Amino acid sequence: MVSAIVKMAEGQSGVDSLATEFATYSDFLDSQVTPTDLYYLEDEELARQLVELGYRGSGEVLKREDFEARKLAAAASRQARGDQQNVLCSTGKPVEKCALLLALAQREEANRNGKMTTIVFVRDRNHRGQEISGYIDYAHRLKTEDFGPYFSGRRKLLPRHSDLSFYNWDTNYSTSNSTANYQVIADSLSGLLFKNKRDRKMVCVDPKAPSPGDNTTCARLSSQRYIQITLFDHITRRKA
Repeated sequence: MVSAIVKMAEGQSGVDSLATEFATYSDFLDSQVTPTDLYYLEDEELARQLVELGYRGSGEVLKREDFEARKLAAAASRQARGDQQNVLCSTGKPVEKCALLLALAQREEANRNGKMTTIVFVRDRNHRGQEISGYIDYAHRLKTEDFGPYFSGRRKLLPRHSDLSFYNWDTNYSTSNSTANYQVIADSLSGLLFKNKRDRKMVCVDPKAPSPGDNTTCARLSSQRYIQITLFDHITRRKA
């Protein structure tokens, strides 16, 4: 029943505009009643009835049951779109086969809703056989690309030139980029730092550092698919 209503909403032009513009059917009728109608009829309810019957009004003739059906269809369509957006990419995928995919699946919801921003360090070889490494803003990548191919195992998660940092060990080519969640800072003592833009806390990725920073934990994973994997989970907190 719901799917049929959603198809109805998607198939009718102007459905959402009518459903959102007018809260009730009376509001819709009133929008078609002109000051001239009220002047001659001197009865607001009669003017509404004439619009409903098609004798008055400058717009579309719409019966009450049709209006209510459109309201219901629009609401169902919005609900369906919302449910689709809330479905996690990792759901139903064989993530247990890879330690990295399993860890990312466990963190997907928190990174999507903003409770956590995970920085993923990956070291591996690209399709040319060159050794590369880099730091990936997981939450940012989740919002900007489809992670379905990663979670299904069809594609490997590797750092890109557009990520927080990228380094090619064979060519010595390197890049660094700030994202919506982190600002990249190069420190002469601590090396590479990532400043969270929400709570302004620093995430230190130096393996020799005593701590990765406030509200941050570090997890090193072992996987046959990658040379090296480290996750830095930063719990974000809104300012009081």
